[in-house]
Amino acid sequence: MRDDVLWRKIARVILLIADELHISEEQALDRFYRSKVYKMLIDPRYGLQTMSDVYILDEYLNETNN
Repeated sequence: MRDDVLWRKIARVILLIADELHISEEQALDRFYRSKVYKMLIDPRYGLQTMSDVYILDEYLNETNN
């Protein structure tokens, strides 16, 4: 996946996180960048890049709830 496409996907996911958790975009960015889901998203071996933004949000929420 091209870097600019991946960057836009990450931005959309961060906006979804901020909206879902009722936090600022900056807080969502900080939290997401420290998550396992983010590490999996930037690693093409996991295939997470091909999943929808909502799927990635769900994976993130599952991670943070455990």
